[in-house]
Amino acid sequence: MARGMGNMGNMQGMMQKIQKMQKEMTKEQKNIEETIFEKSDANSLLTIKMNGKKEVTDLAISSDLIDPDDPEMLQDLLIVTLNELMNEIDETTEARLGKYTKGMNLPF
Repeated sequence: MARGMGNMGNMQGMMQKIQKMQKEMTKEQKNIEETIFEKSDANSLLTIKMNGKKEVTDLAISSDLIDPDDPEMLQDLLIVTLNELMNEIDETTEARLGKYTKGMNLPF
């Protein structure tokens, strides 16, 4: 009987650790969401800022980039820069939240 109680104590301790980890992950996720990420093109003619929820918070386009005869260039640069910025947010999120699940054999 005492052995069974020991397992219950281990289970309770594990649940407390999981709850603590869940709180820490939630706090870290909130921190990530509030972080402002910034990306510019190679010539710094276009700058995009996003929060960790991937919401654009600022967009600056140099007048040098606005060519009425070539809107595709601006469109392409916007797409590339936005994609790079979203990838950076994903990588940061994975790195900062991954430390909580590292080594755990989770089914998801």
